[in-house]
Amino acid sequence: MATCPECDAEIEVDEFDVDKGDQLSCPECGSTLEVTGLSPIELELSPDDDDEDEDEEDEEEAEDDELDDEEEEDEEDGGDWEE
Repeated sequence: MATCPECDAEIEVDEFDVDKGDQLSCPECGSTLEVTGLSPIELELSPDDDDEDEDEEDEEEAEDDELDDEEEEDEEDGGDWEE
């Protein structure tokens, strides 16, 4: 038995079914957890889980900025063709 570090829920984990570094999902709060110890089973929040939502938003914003820059360049270059 292990405990979720996020919500303190008891998670049933068989130490023979997991290896150190494996990732699990808490059935109560949905956090992604990493197995950091085997005997006894120790779980920590996965580093990817902490920033996952923020990283996705940052990537979308960066893509939007790149598209906006390309559109502005196309408009500037397009002005020569209209004469």
